[in-house]
Amino acid sequence: MKTSNALVLILVLLYIDSSTEWPTHTLCKEDNLEIYYKSCDPQQDFALSIERCSDVATHTFNIRAATVLRHSIKELYAKIDLIINGKTVLTYSETLCEPGHSKLIFCGKKKGEHLYYEGPVTLGIKEIPQGDYTISARLTNEDRATVGCADFTVKNYLEY
Repeated sequence: MKTSNALVLILVLLYIDSSTEWPTHTLCKEDNLEIYYKSCDPQQDFALSIERCSDVATHTFNIRAATVLRHSIKELYAKIDLIINGKTVLTYSETLCEPGHSKLIFCGKKKGEHLYYEGPVTLGIKEIPQGDYTISARLTNEDRATVGCADFTVKNYLEY
């Protein structure tokens, strides 16, 4: 019995190791709005959920996010690209953590620590643009190591 359990574990680990990309997760799917995400970090997936899909179209909504840090965060930089039909049409960058100036509660966390956040998020936009598009988000630290990376697919047919 122990041999068969060990064999199954080895096969699962080999399958996971041979996989080239993470699965696509459904963040929300209601009426005219669908949002999916996939980790673009080949080493790590993460968990993300929202309370209600319709809340995303408002200014502030509640999320839950969790991961285990593979790199420490002394400094943290965000780069977000809006991609339509395979072409980047807008890029946004921001420093989120730096010595003496931190915008996030998890600035200063160390490699191996659990990162968990549950609470409100404000996007700073008044409405989600209509259409089908991708939002690519990458978080890097002071060593340019990827702390987190995701591609979000948005399908928005809401009338504002």
